[in-house]
Amino acid sequence: MTSSVTLGVDVGGTFTDLLSLDLETGAFSVAKVPSTPANQAEGFMAGVNALGLSLNGTESIVHGTTIATNAILERKGVKCGLITTEGFRDTLELGRRTRPNAWGMTGHFEPLISRDMRIEVPERIDASGNVLVPLDEAAVAKAAHRLAGMGAEALVIHFVHAYVNSGPEERAREIVRAELPDMPVSIGSEVLREIREFERATAATLNGQIQPIMQRYLARLAGDLKQGGYGHELLVMQGNGGMMTAETAGGHAAQTVMSGPAAGAIAAAHIAMAAGFPNVIGCDMGGTSFDLSVIRSGAPAITTEKEMDYAVPLGVPMVDIHTIGSGGGSIAKVNAGGLLEVGPQSAGALPGPIAYGRGGMAPTVTDANVLLGRINPHSITGSDDPADLDLVRRRMEEEVGAPLGLDATQAAAAVLEVANNQMAHATRMVSIEKGHDPREFALFAFGGAGPLHANEIARELGVPKVIVPRHPGITSAMGCVLADVRHDFTQSIHKPLMGVEADDMEKILAGHADAGQKLITKEGVRVERVEVRHQADLLYRGQSHVFRVSLEGETFDPAMVAEAFARLYRERFEIALPEMMPMLINLRTTVTGVRTRPQMRIEEVTNSGSPKPVATRQVWFAGAWHETSIFDRETIAPGAVIEGPAIIEQLDTTIPVDPGTRAAADAHGNLIIEVGEALARDGASKIDAVTLAVVQNGLNQIASEMDLVHQLTSFSPIISESYDRSNGIYDRTTGRIIAQGELGLPIFLGVMQETTKAVIDHISDLDPGDVVIVNDPYFGGTHLMDVKMMRPFFYGGKLWAYLAN
Repeated sequence: MTSSVTLGVDVGGTFTDLLSLDLETGAFSVAKVPSTPANQAEGFMAGVNALGLSLNGTESIVHGTTIATNAILERKGVKCGLITTEGFRDTLELGRRTRPNAWGMTGHFEPLISRDMRIEVPERIDASGNVLVPLDEAAVAKAAHRLAGMGAEALVIHFVHAYVNSGPEERAREIVRAELPDMPVSIGSEVLREIREFERATAATLNGQIQPIMQRYLARLAGDLKQGGYGHELLVMQGNGGMMTAETAGGHAAQTVMSGPAAGAIAAAHIAMAAGFPNVIGCDMGGTSFDLSVIRSGAPAITTEKEMDYAVPLGVPMVDIHTIGSGGGSIAKVNAGGLLEVGPQSAGALPGPIAYGRGGMAPTVTDANVLLGRINPHSITGSDDPADLDLVRRRMEEEVGAPLGLDATQAAAAVLEVANNQMAHATRMVSIEKGHDPREFALFAFGGAGPLHANEIARELGVPKVIVPRHPGITSAMGCVLADVRHDFTQSIHKPLMGVEADDMEKILAGHADAGQKLITKEGVRVERVEVRHQADLLYRGQSHVFRVSLEGETFDPAMVAEAFARLYRERFEIALPEMMPMLINLRTTVTGVRTRPQMRIEEVTNSGSPKPVATRQVWFAGAWHETSIFDRETIAPGAVIEGPAIIEQLDTTIPVDPGTRAAADAHGNLIIEVGEALARDGASKIDAVTLAVVQNGLNQIASEMDLVHQLTSFSPIISESYDRSNGIYDRTTGRIIAQGELGLPIFLGVMQETTKAVIDHISDLDPGDVVIVNDPYFGGTHLMDVKMMRPFFYGGKLWAYLAN
């Protein structure tokens, strides 16, 4: 009898989460065990034992791992050597003109491979793929032996323009394998087949550094599973939200980066779609970070522009996860300017928040939630003992309250207000970056702390509903179970769109589809069907940032693609550029083996009708204490409605229901919270340090949005790639700077104060929509090529500020 049980395993930094699901009955079980960073396989197998799962009765195991991600972030990959085109030894080191810190002469860049481990060989092809200098095969063999003698554990081969002609790279790999059969080899054209030499070399190097580590780990884990009775191929999550076999993953290790967060986004998309919400923003909040993913029409957004660290781009397709340092352990402090800051520094798991009782003495977001009654002080995840409320209260007042003139309760409320405000702005930014209005989405809250803060974040954004899944803490493990088999292919074109031959483009796309289908067949994973989706990356000639257009039908029609691109550009920026030339940069194909979508059977709840509260306690909502009913989520049956104020508790999270709002349990076990208008706060009009921090965050966010549009629409690489620009908001009477974008050059922000002052002094009759252009060095310019644009911002017929770039 064939088993129908599948196991999803997500290894996180603190815990390993497991979900075992019977695909036929929908019955499932979950387990959470401590992770074992020294050997993740130990925590994996401990979780299997905790589930009591029979491996010989398991059909499939899908694994989301942090092995590749951690190796990159911690710079713990193996020692690599690079063989590259003569004259291009320093591609990895030159990179792009960016800065590690936008506002200071600080930061550090270390190339992924040291210069002594990079060797050039005679070889050269041009941008059209023509061979200019034949590959010197003897030089390749000599370079390989030399690098191996210097301690290289893996080799990377990166030749210029190999994205258009991979023959020399493939031949060089053959030579290395013949000379050094046990040496792992990565080639740039196989890892990332796109234009941009620095990005392609970096992606190949990252793959080379983590490939041996990934291969050893997966081989060890597969051996443990086989010894335990598992008789099938281990499957591994990819960062693009799909999965592949362990054998394939071993050679394409870079594809597994960020696989855990990607799995969370896949689960969020599936659960929300089943609940009738195709458009959601996934908010995963844990102890140290707040991870965001935009999900539209049931699919997470995919990016190829992820930077793992400063100047370390990984251009392979992956779910677009935006992370900020805001979690339960984020530390609150008052800065030298007297403003309250929350994060990005975190107390982590050890010593952790003060409430954990592990020696932490810095007040955190978790401590604020405990003081305000939102978290039960007698039952805190991660602690066996009740929280020492007196100690938490004293430290909150000392570190936050005293500098701001607040008592402990007011200080805790301020910490949550600033934290929620920061997370709301990050959520708005990540949705707007994709051209979406957050008000058209629901908020999907998961992770241990996500549901605690989701209502306030949604209310700040005008998002109408919050979805809390039945098991927020195992969402990523669930994503492993739900994932399809997926492979992505790219081919750079970089030609005027109207000048390409449609037949040539169709042959490329057909080749991608055929390669993907062969891979899925080889991997042997049971799928319902295979879907093929084609896309094109386009920009207007002179720009640097591409926009992705879906290709419909079986043929490639340049005119239809151009029309779709123009429509997308107009929707995003509200401008049309018919006189500009569209360029076809890349063709992309995604081949997906769609697996059967399992349905999880919700646990039966014995009670009928309205659930009964298990207790009451005082909880702080919107500036006042409220006697609040406490509910156990295990007693909430589908169809039940809980009116706020209420707190719903479960093993892996706490869910506040504010006064005036309601939470309804749907047929899938989700809680759907209808978010009302902002609650009235006592003294809300008072301009205090907390209000100032919130307003400042909002103004900085507006300036950053200005900066993002400036970058995406620029026709000058000096502006878009060298960041030779600035955006700011300036005072209407003095011209002084109020807020500034994140990416521009600081020098312009300062001198634009003088430009704004000159505009104020010389022009007094500006109307809404007017723009003043200044390049006079005597009016705040530095030289004639610096062009500054000032636009008055009116609201309600009144001038409030000047927007400038």
